[in-house]
Amino acid sequence: MFTIVQKRRWFFTLSALVIVPGLIIMIYSTLTTGAPFRLSIDFLGGSIYELKFDQSGASEDGIRRVFNAVGDDNVIIQQIGGADDYRWSVRAGFHDVSITNDILSRLGGMAPINRDSFRVETVSATIGAEVTRSALAAVAVGALVITGFIVIAFRQVPNAVRYGVCAIAAMIHDILVVMGVMSLFGLLLGWEVDALFLTAVLTVVGFSVQDSIVVFDRIRENIPKHLGEPYETIVNRSIWETIHRSLATQLNAFFIMIAILLFGGETVKQFIAILFIGLLSGTYSSIFTAVPLLVAWEKGELPILGARMRAQAEAAAEEEES
Repeated sequence: MFTIVQKRRWFFTLSALVIVPGLIIMIYSTLTTGAPFRLSIDFLGGSIYELKFDQSGASEDGIRRVFNAVGDDNVIIQQIGGADDYRWSVRAGFHDVSITNDILSRLGGMAPINRDSFRVETVSATIGAEVTRSALAAVAVGALVITGFIVIAFRQVPNAVRYGVCAIAAMIHDILVVMGVMSLFGLLLGWEVDALFLTAVLTVVGFSVQDSIVVFDRIRENIPKHLGEPYETIVNRSIWETIHRSLATQLNAFFIMIAILLFGGETVKQFIAILFIGLLSGTYSSIFTAVPLLVAWEKGELPILGARMRAQAEAAAEEEES
């Protein structure tokens, strides 16, 4: 039987090789753009115009001049689709859509605009701030509830708090992976963080914790069944007894998401791609991060906690000798 937990240092190294570059990318994005991600209208507030011209003639510089003329000097313009689609997405900082007709009239001077495909969306800055606060609160409350649930459910297991902490650590691992990928795609592909991104993150959190709890629960069942066996052996056996269930559940979701990425619409592909990466990370972290971290904690290998455990063990040994 392949000993997964004995290879834990390799898995920790692999996680670091993914997370650390992601953190560096977010720092770079913050220094160059002012934020770790490209933020959408959902967070910044403002207006988004989706335009489709019936023929060529419109250019990024021309569209920028039109919006500058109506009072926005920091407009963000992105061409959508292929060069022959003549579709543009324009994000402006103002919330007054009463000037829309003036904008369309000015843009129509470059090329005819398809009014049937025209769309404008406006979000106030107050709503954007509320969305940000709600997202952070949801993750924080979720972490507390998860920890409390695991501590109660595993109360008969020694050091039950460790199980909750390791599940949260795996969850944070997955969030950092998703954030790093999103920051990279924001720089390379212009992807923006919106409400759907938050939905993907919260979904990833749920799947990640669920997988960790499944393995932890089997460890809890196996500890009294195999008294006298090394803790690493019990944990490794528990992984192999549950790994098929985790993989079967996730593979079904992966196949569906791949089909959507290949054949779905453009509006959901970014959401599905982030969700796919997050669930892939969650499947990995529940087996190769949460459980090995639990074993490392038990063995006293964690830098701060390990030193404290060794000190307590030495003190207990001295008391027995005396």
